[in-house]
Amino acid sequence: MAGKSYPVIVKNLELRKKAVTANREELPHLEEPLAKIDGVLSDVKDLTAQQASLSATKQDISKRIAERMREGERLMAFVDACVRQRYGNRSEKLVEFGLQPFRPQPRLRLVGPDGEPVKRRSKKAEPPAPPESQ
Repeated sequence: MAGKSYPVIVKNLELRKKAVTANREELPHLEEPLAKIDGVLSDVKDLTAQQASLSATKQDISKRIAERMREGERLMAFVDACVRQRYGNRSEKLVEFGLQPFRPQPRLRLVGPDGEPVKRRSKKAEPPAPPESQ
């Protein structure tokens, strides 16, 4: 019996039930199992209907959860913006709210081969020399 799907088992039970019912006179000793088959089939039908109902309910509840989660994310973004506005985006107080304060990266100092800091060129570079005319 292992490996059979539920619909196959139900179909086989219904087939056995019909066959035993049709041959009651020849199989009187199967009256008790026939009653049990009726009970099993009745329970399976009820449970299948209940399962379908619960599946629909589960899907509805899943939709409601997703909707509430989206609303929660919007509220969280609002609260985060208010907290950042109140304390500033560099305040360590933000950590208490689960937010990352802005911490700028330290500037890199360029060091030459002699170990001395390299001076940056000014933004106003000398204008390029005019092309030589021939």
